[in-house]
Amino acid sequence: MLQHRFVRRPGASARALVGHRRSMGSDFALAKVLAFIAGAANAGGFFALGQYTSHMTGYLSQFADSLASGGFAVAGVAAWAVSSFTGGAALSSLLINWARLRHSRQRYAIPLAVQGAFLVCFAVAGVLGGPAGRLLSLGCLCFIMGMQNATITKISYARVRTTHATGMVTDIGIEFGRALCGMLFPQSGISMHHQKLRILSSLIGAFLIGGLAGAAGFHAMGFAVFLLLAGILFALSLPSLLRR
Repeated sequence: MLQHRFVRRPGASARALVGHRRSMGSDFALAKVLAFIAGAANAGGFFALGQYTSHMTGYLSQFADSLASGGFAVAGVAAWAVSSFTGGAALSSLLINWARLRHSRQRYAIPLAVQGAFLVCFAVAGVLGGPAGRLLSLGCLCFIMGMQNATITKISYARVRTTHATGMVTDIGIEFGRALCGMLFPQSGISMHHQKLRILSSLIGAFLIGGLAGAAGFHAMGFAVFLLLAGILFALSLPSLLRR
């Protein structure tokens, strides 16, 4: 039914996905789209920069290791990545809270549009190349990842996160553990949360499909693939932003 409405009224469907009135269904639908974009940007970014830009744990470890071994340049790059991710999350929170204080219905469309703009900047910086362009590209993509993770966290009240696959895989493992506990100790009353497992599995699937699309798209189109991802974000956000 949702797909039928999207074909007939794409603008209304986009407004429903990013609207200020939320439901579990709209949160889940938006999360799947954003997980796809995160997977595509992360995989495409790896081929563009040689680094996974949503992996802040790795950057923090790289920062500590490089400082200990005297690799201050590498430590500086890691610090730049972490600070960019943090800055993106902070800006997303600022924009949403500012719009909420103004009772704006566009509180979630605004950060998505900004993320689309930064994806365009990432593509342009990647085409320019050079050390400065590479550093700018890294900062842009980490900034986008931070914005997206904070946006869906704020929208869903921390029920889902789209760039943090480690947390989702951990939660899937927890559900399998609950199922095993229920089988081994039936009297415990512990059982798997089937709906939660379906949601987590769907988000992981969307992230993987996005990763395949991002990797294949970068090999076929280069940095232009990130313009397509930006187009998806603009298609989600602009109908709400341009509505009178």
